[in-house]
Amino acid sequence: MLKMRYFFLSILTSGISLAADAANAAEVAALALGAGNAKFGAGLGAGIVVIGAGLGIGLLAFAAANATARQPEAAADIRATVNLPLFLLEGVAIIALVVCILAVVL
Repeated sequence: MLKMRYFFLSILTSGISLAADAANAAEVAALALGAGNAKFGAGLGAGIVVIGAGLGIGLLAFAAANATARQPEAAADIRATVNLPLFLLEGVAIIALVVCILAVVL
């Protein structure tokens, strides 16, 4: 159970770092390309956010399905353990997408 917690924490941490890198990449790309190409940088950042969140959620779902298949009697506990990191990962991805949209608007 302890290995599973470390696995989930590592997935959550990597998802958060990917989302932060995507927001940073949008800002850096907008600055490097100039104000006229800020939309390109924001689109690039949004794409990186979606890829990072998709990978994180996919790995989380894979680990949960694998754990449930190995121990079906613990399915309720596994589902409860998966929910919090999943919601946090989605929240970080949504915040990063909002930052990318604001880079275009502002």
